[in-house]
Parts: sequence; C-alpha cells; structure tokens
Amino acid sequence: MRGVEHANFIGTITVSPNVLTAMLEEIICLTKQGFKKFLVCTGHGGSYWEGAFIKHINFKYPNIIVITANHNNHAAWEEAVSAAGLTGLNEIHGGLLSVCTAMWLCPKWVKLHSMGSDVPTENRLYADYVGWDKLTVDGCWGQYEDGLHSQSELADKGKIFRNTFIQRRAEGLKGFLEEGYRRKVLSK
Repeated sequence: MRGVEHANFIGTITVSPNVLTAMLEEIICLTKQGFKKFLVCTGHGGSYWEGAFIKHINFKYPNIIVITANHNNHAAWEEAVSAAGLTGLNEIHGGLLSVCTAMWLCPKWVKLHSMGSDVPTENRLYADYVGWDKLTVDGCWGQYEDGLHSQSELADKGKIFRNTFIQRRAEGLKGFLEEGYRRKVLSK
C-alpha cells in the first residue's frame, strides 16, 4: 500500500488517514488491560496525519501518553545514510536507497532494472499537493541505475542503513516516553 501521492499509478491501494487513525484509536482500548504508554512508529515519510493524531489522542485520553519515535529522527536518518555510504542522494522514494532496502529485506522479489530520475528540486514544493504522476517520470523520487552495484553490495547498504537508522531512532526512546508520561499524567 502506498500513500495518496501514488494513487494514480495502476495497482496502488491507498488507505485514508481517517481509516488509519480510527484503527489506531481502537488499539487504545488496551488501556482497559492496564496499558498507559503507547508508541506510534510509522515507517513511511509523509505521514502528516501522525502529529495531529497524537495530539488529539493525548488530549482525549488524559491518563495515557502516546508518542512517536521522531524525537531524534533527522539525526538518525543522516547518520544511517552516511553509515551506508549513501550521502548525497537526492531522493525521497524509489531510488537507490529503496532498492538497497528491498534487496536486504526481500531480494527474491526484486527485479533489478534502472528506474526513476532526478526530480527537479522545485517539485518538492508540490509533493504534498500534487500526485507524483505529475511530478516524477515513474513515481520514483530518486534514481537507481542498474549495474553500478552488485546485489550483495545493495543488500549490505540496505542492512547497514536500516539497522543504523532503527538503532539511532530508538536511542533514548524509553526515557523520552517515561518523561512524557511523567509530565503529562503524573505531574497533575
């Protein structure tokens, strides 16, 4: 499934923020089993509904805390890109980094071929308002050129990137959650 930015590409299934947040709010029923601390961790950029959802749920349910794992997101991303040797990429989705990740996670499903293109920087201004079929050549906001890296190099870069990103993103997360809960619920 992809976000609405890819909705005009054949075979794309989109889920509206309304459906997604309704489902997540249903999960909050775990409070009846004693859960008081929740983490929403999306693996997809452009989840603009996330911040509004978290603020709404924290207001609506005063005795719980819901946070996101974005407390050190920018630093985590930059460090992971560097660790994988991918600095300088001008991509958002579907370029070399996406291919590396796919080659690490599910190589038997990847059909390697050149795809994507450099997307003009000014197109970023419209990425949240215009379908990517109008802004990109093929929905890829980045470029992958087949033959520049071996399959094992691609998989290694994907593994290094994702493991570094997840590790860095998780650093301090428990303390951040505990402090958020203390500030919101316990310091009344």
